[in-house]
Amino acid sequence: MNRKLRFGGPALAALFFVSSALAQNVAPAQAGFSAERLQRIDQFIDRKIAAGEVSGGVTLVARNGKIVHLKAQGVMDVESRRPMQKDSIFRIASMSKPVAAVALLMMLEEGKVRLDDPVSKYLPSYRNMKVAVPLPRVTGAPPAPGAAPGYYTMPAEREITVLDLLTHTSGLMSGASSNAGGQAAFARRHEIGLKWVDNLGADTVLEFQPGTRWAYSAVAGLDVVNRIVEIVSGQNFNDFARARIFGPLGMNDTFFWPSDAQRARLVTNYQLVDGKLRPNPNPDSMSSPVYFSGGGGLMSSAESYARFAMMLANGGELNGVRILSPATVALMGSQIIPDSLPGRRPGEGYGLGVRHVSDRAARRTLIATGSFGWSGAYGTHFWVDPAKKLVAVMMLQTPGQSRTEEFETAVMQALAD
Repeated sequence: MNRKLRFGGPALAALFFVSSALAQNVAPAQAGFSAERLQRIDQFIDRKIAAGEVSGGVTLVARNGKIVHLKAQGVMDVESRRPMQKDSIFRIASMSKPVAAVALLMMLEEGKVRLDDPVSKYLPSYRNMKVAVPLPRVTGAPPAPGAAPGYYTMPAEREITVLDLLTHTSGLMSGASSNAGGQAAFARRHEIGLKWVDNLGADTVLEFQPGTRWAYSAVAGLDVVNRIVEIVSGQNFNDFARARIFGPLGMNDTFFWPSDAQRARLVTNYQLVDGKLRPNPNPDSMSSPVYFSGGGGLMSSAESYARFAMMLANGGELNGVRILSPATVALMGSQIIPDSLPGRRPGEGYGLGVRHVSDRAARRTLIATGSFGWSGAYGTHFWVDPAKKLVAVMMLQTPGQSRTEEFETAVMQALAD
């Protein structure tokens, strides 16, 4: 029987909707933005460049899968004065964490891991962990191995879980008392990759009883998450991310270690020292050809990372390729950890690898309640507003939390609906 191929319907609409999204811009008014007010994003970045806070940056705003704003400003390198390009590449540090969370959630959907699984199911050293307790000393408790002076240990009341890691409620290497014991293991990361966490449960102690507070595990927590992905998938995390996330989404400029051609587009990473921009002496501490850190090792361009963010805004699908189900994306971006838990700020809870705006007024922000995203230590920032199908990405290479909030304001004040 001769069958005609039918080009229409929701499937094709979704395919065209996303595939054209990053290939062409749309007039701001058509996406509900004021063109005049969008210029305030450029003015904000220009002010930071003029003040010597940043060398330059790339900002991107998209809505309904189409780019409304994409601008490169300043220079990639202060010394050479190379102009910033729209495809310049940035070290995104902790903006790696949402990618790490998505990888774990893909394994959850395949039935290979559960959020309530104890970490010891995959890495036995995490069984029977100890918790650091500050003075006064608990009678009979031994000193914490490698812990800071004045800390002693007691048994954890329960094992840490995959959910604890994703929500930063595990207490794993999230404070001064427990870091010392894990630093020797961390020092081997460029030698053995993510296996540096395999015996961390025995090498260090927890900062608090699991689940009792929120405290940022800058590297260890999400590195353990991605080590679990390696174990259950049978692939190293670099291969997994390239085959299952970056390749399908067309994220050609997102990677853990650059080629020579990609390194030529890499923006110099700076620190502010005595009010002046100074190159970071060790910008690749979180990346190497063997260390694929979900905690903070990725590099990306604004447009490449926007593909990832658009996938989340579109309920887990981009360009006809589904990475996660809508239900899983909704869970990821929901408030799993309330803002009332010690360690969180008012109006800002936490989901799975992302912050969640639980109350716009309490957070003192223009970002809508229900939005979610995260930032990187070097000045990168993104968020997704699933209700408005809005994505915003800022790529800078100088630390500064206040700039993320200024970017949020500059974007949201330009929205007309």
